[in-house]
Amino acid sequence: MNTFYSEEELAGLGLKAYGKNVFIGRNAILYNPEKLTLGHDVRIDDFTVISGTVTLHNYIHISHFCGLYGGDEGIEMMDFSGLSSKVNIYAVSDDYSGESMTNPMVPMEYKKTMISAKVLLEKHSIIGNNTAVLPGVTVSEGCSIGSMSLCSKSTEPWSVYAGIPAKKLKDRKKEILELEKRFKESGEYYE
Repeated sequence: MNTFYSEEELAGLGLKAYGKNVFIGRNAILYNPEKLTLGHDVRIDDFTVISGTVTLHNYIHISHFCGLYGGDEGIEMMDFSGLSSKVNIYAVSDDYSGESMTNPMVPMEYKKTMISAKVLLEKHSIIGNNTAVLPGVTVSEGCSIGSMSLCSKSTEPWSVYAGIPAKKLKDRKKEILELEKRFKESGEYYE
């Protein structure tokens, strides 16, 4: 048995839109599939949970046990971005200050201070395993976030970050831009 949905099964999931060469693990959980947009060459591995508004562009991999919680503001991952295992991205979160009740079973009138802001992972960004990305963060182009980090603020482009909270450690090399150019010229790339 194939561990990914067939093309016919993908068509029946109720996705907002999807492109060519899309692989979604049969054990992935898609709440609100009508709010999920997938480009070409996207792979979502088993045991990943996706809810709310999420847009994944082209050539993206989401590894096992990830959580993407887009809410209404949404999560957007640009081309060639990726998530290692057990990454959690939150565009929406309860307020833990005590000014508001928490959890999805409480009516909204008692949850007056929800935190909600779009999360953007720009082109060639990558997030290491067991990392959390919080609402409103932009992981800039070419940025990498090391394993077991807490990314609570937007990053600088082409940088390596790690830690709790994530801090810039050094610049990231840009050789992947030349590889991207060669890939696009190879005839194997399509948009």
